[in-house]
Amino acid sequence: MNNRNIGVLFDLDGVILDSEGTYTRFWEEIDRLYPTHVDGFAQVIKGSNLHKILHDYFPNDEIRGRVTQLLDSFQEQMRYAFFPHALAWIEQLREAGVPMCVVTSSDKRKMNAVYAQHPHFKGLFNDVVVGEMVKNPKPDPECFLLGAQLLGVDIKNCYVFEDSLNGLQAGKESGAKVIALATTLPQVTLEGKADLIINNFNGFDLKTMLAL
Repeated sequence: MNNRNIGVLFDLDGVILDSEGTYTRFWEEIDRLYPTHVDGFAQVIKGSNLHKILHDYFPNDEIRGRVTQLLDSFQEQMRYAFFPHALAWIEQLREAGVPMCVVTSSDKRKMNAVYAQHPHFKGLFNDVVVGEMVKNPKPDPECFLLGAQLLGVDIKNCYVFEDSLNGLQAGKESGAKVIALATTLPQVTLEGKADLIINNFNGFDLKTMLAL
């Protein structure tokens, strides 16, 4: 198969950027300030966009505003570090001519903070799907279907890289092949939810991906 007839759809946090642990601590603090009474709240919401989180867990408009302000301030001050080996894997795909799209639940404001720290980020990918671009967030597959559409590739010829349970479910339901990264959750939790589980991108190559 021509490499331009396949596509790679990357989640962002916990896959490309080593930021999920920082977000977990943020949402744990939010849950302490404004209790949701949801067990493992910070884990439950992983992969969801802000609109869904606010709608589902914070019915009070004033609290929604406070949470949004705290998140905006937090994300503006965050340091967005790439996972080791992530850039090498992205470059391997670029050299092979494989179209790539970032599919994230993050909003435009957060992405602008990422672009400010990494001006070359946009140029690494063919396109970026952000939270505001879809009506139904993960675990709905809409975001990955949109990513495939933007690449001009059949979703059945796409490979999704995800770390969250919501994202993995979205990837599987989209019809793509799904590779789980055990960066946020242990491998035992990811078993049965992806076509392949890897710890990180170290040693991962195109041949292994295409063999799925």
